Amino acid sequence: MYDAEFDAGVWLSSVVDNSGDAILSKTLDGVITSWNAGAEKLFGFTAAEAIGQPITLIIPEDRLHEEADIIGKLRAGERIDRFETVRRRSNGEPVHIEVTISPVRNAAGEIIGASKIARDIGERLRHAGDQRLLVREMHHRIKNLLSIVQGLVSVGRRRADDVDDFADDLSSRITALGAAQQLVLALPGEEQRGAMLSEVIGAVLEPYRDDGQVNIAQCDAPVGARASTSLALLLHELATNAVKYGALSNPDGRLMVDIAAADAAITIAWRERGGSEDNGDHGFGTELMRAALRGLGGTIEQAWRSGERVVTICLAREQLAH
Repeated sequence: MYDAEFDAGVWLSSVVDNSGDAILSKTLDGVITSWNAGAEKLFGFTAAEAIGQPITLIIPEDRLHEEADIIGKLRAGERIDRFETVRRRSNGEPVHIEVTISPVRNAAGEIIGASKIARDIGERLRHAGDQRLLVREMHHRIKNLLSIVQGLVSVGRRRADDVDDFADDLSSRITALGAAQQLVLALPGEEQRGAMLSEVIGAVLEPYRDDGQVNIAQCDAPVGARASTSLALLLHELATNAVKYGALSNPDGRLMVDIAAADAAITIAWRERGGSEDNGDHGFGTELMRAALRGLGGTIEQAWRSGERVVTICLAREQLAH
């Protein structure tokens, strides 16, 4: 004969046993009375090890006060929904869980215990933490970028005689910054890539390399995200002067960037051949190069030697890598 009540009980027992969530029950005295496979997986204790033990088996000492609060609410007939807390696995490791706790009543309607459904939310919390980190990092990057652009606009506007020239200069500086930072900045959440010094120099000078007038020595000294901004601005100003007055203003001119790397210092020799001795090094460009060098903690010397303009830049390797 079909026994609906018996089948329903078997069905319910099967659902509980096979649930991916941890489902357990306890008395109002805190003694565990049932423990499904999900609870075994989540907490590491077998049903034989857990049933009959106090619920404090899985509660860290600094969370014991929560159990008293839970029991108080259960006695009052309250259901505790989606409560986030930390419990303890059998190996002592903490596990972040979300738990729903409901009072269990007997046939007379008296509350005799509680049932708990718990699930691991550690992965969700890690994702939420990653998202907060990414948002903070994005805010930091945007703030830095806006500060740089604001500084370029503010100082350049005071020096500009022509709006179009100002717009062109500003655009080219921002492009140079983007080219350098593309190499050294990872996407949020990615591992920092970093770049070699010769790669950064090449990225900034890429628009001027079509005619074979530019030669850049190889150097694998690392350039960090912070240093790349100052370095890009410095190199861009040197390149701008070379286009206007120096080697790149003459189709027969040559620009050679030599690099000497020691343990603690990097020396860049920017050599222009075929340009004018009047290099136009004045005004906003000079201010910008000085500011860039302050950001790099470096020094610069300029000289005219045997028909060449030579700009010698000395940088601390450690500072460059930041």
